[in-house]
Amino acid sequence: MTAPLRIGPYAVERLLGVGSFATVWLGYDSVLDTRVAIKVLAENWSHDLRVRERFLDEARLLRRLEHERLIRVHTVGELPDGRPYAVLAWADRGSLRDRLAAGEIPASTALRLLGEICAGVAVLHRHGVVHRDLTPGNILFRSVGPDAEQVLIADLGLAKALAAASGLTARAGTPGYMAPEQDDPGAVVDTRADVYGLGRLGIRLLAADPPEARPASAEPSGGSPQLRLRDDVPAAVAAVLVRATAHHPAHRYPDASALHDALARAGRAAGQVPGAIAPAGPPPTGRRRYRSRLAGVVVVTVVAVGGVGAEPGGAGSGLPVVGTYTTGSLSVELPAGWSATGTTWAGQFDAGGEPEPALVMSPQPRRWAADPRLPGAFVGLSAATAARTTPAGFLAERTHGDCTPAPARTTRQAGVEWTVVAYRCDQGRPRVVESAGLHPGRAALVYVQITPPDDTTAFVDSLLAGVRVR
Repeated sequence: MTAPLRIGPYAVERLLGVGSFATVWLGYDSVLDTRVAIKVLAENWSHDLRVRERFLDEARLLRRLEHERLIRVHTVGELPDGRPYAVLAWADRGSLRDRLAAGEIPASTALRLLGEICAGVAVLHRHGVVHRDLTPGNILFRSVGPDAEQVLIADLGLAKALAAASGLTARAGTPGYMAPEQDDPGAVVDTRADVYGLGRLGIRLLAADPPEARPASAEPSGGSPQLRLRDDVPAAVAAVLVRATAHHPAHRYPDASALHDALARAGRAAGQVPGAIAPAGPPPTGRRRYRSRLAGVVVVTVVAVGGVGAEPGGAGSGLPVVGTYTTGSLSVELPAGWSATGTTWAGQFDAGGEPEPALVMSPQPRRWAADPRLPGAFVGLSAATAARTTPAGFLAERTHGDCTPAPARTTRQAGVEWTVVAYRCDQGRPRVVESAGLHPGRAALVYVQITPPDDTTAFVDSLLAGVRVR
């Protein structure tokens, strides 16, 4: 990856990390003589309106909360190609993922660190926000003096207000740290999902090598906890972590504050009280490498906005055309004045591991996602999505939190039975239409997201009628 020389007014020094949804660069602010982290939306997601919404929502949320335990946002901007970027405070002492890779963290330090993380997540919970992706890569450290540091909670791009965190929100989270209900489209996701993630972080920090059991299937109802921690960890901490990672949300602590208090009580007997971490210098080196082999855990770290589930996207290639446009097994008839560009459906792969086809069409297809004034549409075809859900179920994952939906309707166009949900929005694009149907000849889901030029169903139905699949 070639580093850009500048992003907005900031000189780019080096790459900090690459995730599924964004790239993070270290930049230099010459006016303030300070370094910053610049998060740029990945090019292959630039056409996805929902991912753009999440990306910008993270910056707005961090700005609104403005707390010392959360990563701070300075400003947002847009690249010449229309992709948004956010300028964040630089966490100059790295992440928890880095420290775990360097070696085992002493139990007393790890327990205090877990308390600091709980305290940071409790800030979110007090404001009615669920993070939903608490992983070692999302726990950062920033210098606050020559010998002190602050623990920061980062990457809130998947966080949602509690009012929206229900079965109608998109699946999100990292396997190994994601609560079981986050993989159920019909479940309610609330603060207890974060409690589960915090419990898994605690296990990663404190479990013996190798751990003897997975707490995801262990319930704290009678008997001794089935989780073996290191010898220097207070025995009562195991019971706290087992309860935090109970399979059923009702059996967990209600929120991060309650988990913090339980850890404090468990650690008090040994003089290890979480939540008031002592000033610490850079992470020590030379310790025995910590080998976590939690059964069934897959650790996936995303630098920027992480998530599970399908989203359309892709910068694409190919020359815009008029009349009709074809890419792979997708063909569309273009409305007057529109052109198209070929893309792939980011995150979607067929049985052979190849990206599944998609396209973007608009009067200016390469500007459509960035310019709310432009009408346009994303069209994608996915066998992988059809294998896991129905058209109605897929649309239920793709609600727009700041918009009001009309009742779902069905229409049959070009041999496809479409389910259509139209949204009216107070901010940004005034109308967004989500539609999905099944391929008439094989097991594949056809998805079309439309920002129409008018408020009639006639345009939407006409566009759907022009979608052909082979």
